[in-house]
Amino acid sequence: MILATWNVNSIRVRLPQVLEWMQIENPDVLCLQETKITDEDFPVAAFRDAGYHAVYTGQKTYNGVATISRIPAVDVVTSLPGADGSQKRLLAASVDGVRIVNAYVPNGEAVGSEKYDYKLTWLAALEKFLAGELQTHFRLALLGDYNIAPEERDVHDPELWQGRVLFSDKERAAFQRLIQSGLVDVFRRFDQAEKSFSWWDYRAAGFRRNLGLRIDHILCSSALAVKCQACRIDTVPRKHERPSDHAPVIALFGD
Repeated sequence: MILATWNVNSIRVRLPQVLEWMQIENPDVLCLQETKITDEDFPVAAFRDAGYHAVYTGQKTYNGVATISRIPAVDVVTSLPGADGSQKRLLAASVDGVRIVNAYVPNGEAVGSEKYDYKLTWLAALEKFLAGELQTHFRLALLGDYNIAPEERDVHDPELWQGRVLFSDKERAAFQRLIQSGLVDVFRRFDQAEKSFSWWDYRAAGFRRNLGLRIDHILCSSALAVKCQACRIDTVPRKHERPSDHAPVIALFGD
């Protein structure tokens, strides 16, 4: 089974890139974030023609998540209990016996801001939700754009980013609580190149200079993590014309 996550920063703009990438990588499940499209406009037919099913929850201009799968998803949840339901940021569904939780964590804007406090509240609600999910789904994967770089090696310049949003102590502590709940960062189960990042600012030639952060993650329950055979960041789509500022993260699981 191949699971992947990709913040596409508008499915309207990036749909041809996504379909091309799927044809190459053949994921069984692809979790998309920042689709930025209402449900009635989601390109269901394009994915159906590619051999996939889609579940989604979105809104105009902002946010939005979609889970694309070869096998139809069941037991779908389209909102995070205890969080603002107007922001479409979470989608949980079961695909072939695996509970897939697709999350687009708030950015937080700046440490100490109202949006930062909202981010911490949202993460607390996510932690509580996952605790319940893990009780009933021993094979679970939490995929998405977390907007958190958990370790110094996940940031191109830790000193520069220290105390800033995406790398503040409270955000990183929230990430560690997810790990302590029993989830495993499968990317770190394997040897990876130094300065492996999944997001680069469009400005200041961020990608060309590799001034990035690893903020897109695949965390798995221990029962699923032991089946993981590989996990990598695919930087090729970031080289395209008009790319998303994020790259896909892809993981391979055996029987």
